[in-house]
Amino acid sequence: MLAFLTTGLVLTAGASPAVADPVLPSIPVRAFGWPVAGLSDGAPTGGGVVRRFLPPPTPYGRGHRGVDLAGTAGGPVVAAGAGTVVFAGMLARRGVVSVQHAGGLRTTYEPVRATVPVGAVVARGTVLGALDPGHAGCGAVACLHWGLRWAHPPGAAREQYLDPLLLVGLGRTRLWPTR
Repeated sequence: MLAFLTTGLVLTAGASPAVADPVLPSIPVRAFGWPVAGLSDGAPTGGGVVRRFLPPPTPYGRGHRGVDLAGTAGGPVVAAGAGTVVFAGMLARRGVVSVQHAGGLRTTYEPVRATVPVGAVVARGTVLGALDPGHAGCGAVACLHWGLRWAHPPGAAREQYLDPLLLVGLGRTRLWPTR
């Protein structure tokens, strides 16, 4: 049996999309927003999405585990939603910030010169750092790689990569087995 889901998000008539799973609380998508300036709720403006999410066929396979968003070098990168900073530092010679959200969701932002410490509690729109130029694989001068992972149940060691555009109501749908 298959159920029609928006990867990790369930859409119901007359309701806003919400992250749903028997063990997860509902998280209204409106609780999340774009992490860079020039994008607004709804369709992106001023460049927007440069490279889309392409999930790998296997956990360690090739793919693009996030989306690349056009930005301004030195411009602010903000938290897409409320949470706690769980990583802020260099990783593979790039600045990376990760924010843990309710329900096992984690967003990641790179390349970013972090201005928040690990452990900081942030609200949607809190500045996490400044966007560095030169993200490999992106045609724009400055590009933010925005990732989304979901640990289900929350705290599980294995996390699934999801399309971060789901958080702003623009993700792709797919079929998931219910058993």
